[in-house]
Amino acid sequence: METPFALEAGQGPTILFLHGWTMESRLFADQFARLSGRFHCVAPDLPGHGRALGIEPSIDSAADLVARLIETRGLSAIIMVGWSLGAATAWTYLDRYGEGRVRGLVSVDMSPKIVNEGGWTLGLKGQTREKIRHNAERFEKDWASAAPAIAAGMFADRKGAAIFSFDDAVAQIRSTDAHAMNAMWASLSNADCRAMVERISIPFLVTHGARSRVYSRQTAEWLAAAAPDADLHSFAASGHAPHLEEPEAFADVIGAFAQRQS
Repeated sequence: METPFALEAGQGPTILFLHGWTMESRLFADQFARLSGRFHCVAPDLPGHGRALGIEPSIDSAADLVARLIETRGLSAIIMVGWSLGAATAWTYLDRYGEGRVRGLVSVDMSPKIVNEGGWTLGLKGQTREKIRHNAERFEKDWASAAPAIAAGMFADRKGAAIFSFDDAVAQIRSTDAHAMNAMWASLSNADCRAMVERISIPFLVTHGARSRVYSRQTAEWLAAAAPDADLHSFAASGHAPHLEEPEAFADVIGAFAQRQS
């Protein structure tokens, strides 16, 4: 079994970081620097992204990649931290492979169902099935032009974060493969992880950015209420990327949660 690519640093209890759509493992480098003195930090590139470009981009394939990584590296007692797409990947991994290797879960600014339809209103702000389909068509036609709008949704401050600016985000998004991103976007759009969340029995920390442009506080509250053993933490100065916008506070919260589970 081939070991998937992943960044890795430090020793101690394992924290497995899973990145968001259009991003890469390197977006957790600052967290590695802050946490690897106490924890074993691991972060793979998910399918269609970075060094996993050749793997079919879907939520299921992302969960399978995580399972291969865990198995081939012999990881256990993991704290799994999923940002956006990474959260959907974590929920799907737990549903497909169980909780045996995972001691705790953290989601970062994500909804269990991003499309608002059928009475569900806690997906992406203002995004219906029709609007998401229209966005997908725009992505396919001119990915480079779509990148600034995608990047703008990441941050509370339009300039971005001190460690990863709006311009950095645009460049990162444009560096990805448009077809791969559209395929993963389609998979995200079709995913419904609500029932998966309700079955999570391990400690679950739901985090969100209080100034998120993409998801509401009510979405985070739903997650915290739905899972049997969940708590909620809000990052007051953050949008969709608290680990980039409030990196010190984020590391403190993740480190404290991980320590409580070890």
